[in-house]
Amino acid sequence: MSTASIIEMGNRNSSVHETLNRFQQLFNNLCAGNMAELNSIYSDNVWFQDPFCTVRGIDELTEYFTGAYANVISCGFEFGDPVISGENVCIPWVMSLQHKRIRKGKAVKVDGISQLIIREGRVTSHRDYFDVGQLLYENLPLMGGVIRWIRNQAG
Repeated sequence: MSTASIIEMGNRNSSVHETLNRFQQLFNNLCAGNMAELNSIYSDNVWFQDPFCTVRGIDELTEYFTGAYANVISCGFEFGDPVISGENVCIPWVMSLQHKRIRKGKAVKVDGISQLIIREGRVTSHRDYFDVGQLLYENLPLMGGVIRWIRNQAG
């Protein structure tokens, strides 16, 4: 990502950019064995929400990600161009996930976007939007074929 590809509204805040870069690096290196790294990006009282849960505080976030990554074989993100307005950031991504319990460990790609608030070099709010069907339902042994067929028929 080059700085020319960033869509920015208002004044440039180097702290936001630096934190966003660290955020991207963290999520491309995150695994079950390095959850302590979350402390380097998130504030102690971070608020996090995704389609599965809502948590408050770094301890709850660490516990949630520890469980989420317990059966992950590999997980990486291709981040798109962020939109930055002051301390508010939206950044699209494509997650490539290999999970022991999804498609027998075969790679799955999921499109999503993270909405962040970054204050004083820390993420204080993080909300992820993604299609749970693309992650789970389409990859279940029986239901997956039906859902993929419905999706293909719809468009």
